[in-house]
Amino acid sequence: MAEIVLFHHSGGLTDGVLDLAEKLRIVGHTVHTPDLFEGRTFGKVEEGVAYANEVGEETFADRASAFVDTLSTDELVYGGLSMGCARAAEQVLFRDGALAAFFLYGVADPAWWDKTWPADVPAEAHLTEEDPWREPEAEEGFVKHIPKHDLFTYPGEGHLFLEPGHPDYDEELAHIVTSSIIDFLDEV
Repeated sequence: MAEIVLFHHSGGLTDGVLDLAEKLRIVGHTVHTPDLFEGRTFGKVEEGVAYANEVGEETFADRASAFVDTLSTDELVYGGLSMGCARAAEQVLFRDGALAAFFLYGVADPAWWDKTWPADVPAEAHLTEEDPWREPEAEEGFVKHIPKHDLFTYPGEGHLFLEPGHPDYDEELAHIVTSSIIDFLDEV
């Protein structure tokens, strides 16, 4: 079973993020959920993005790294949800020992950091086709710069489609994507 660090989206460490972590724990994985927003949560993506812009990416990168520094192993899987994708990718790119990465609601392009993705670290990403927060250039970079990758796009326009209680939630898609992540982790 994998040890996973799951970085939350711009809503913060919401019940939906914790729900995904619990689903992964139920099948036997150890899941860490660092709270990079220090207790703040936001109901709208725009509110969380505004907060993140106010505080600054560097602060969240530092908090993510400080959290991972407290763990007893480097052999980790990193998961990122939307803005958390960058935090997950940073850990793969700047630390040794990553086993894999998965991304929800977006992707990260290693070229953003001018770094080379480790050839032996697989990654998969899941997003909807009409997501208003979708970044096609980042997806192109994900495909181009990550040797072992799978990019899954699904019909729909919801951003936080795995987040119960959020207007974007799609129960059927949430089940499909959660099952895919579990299958991916089984191969790690």
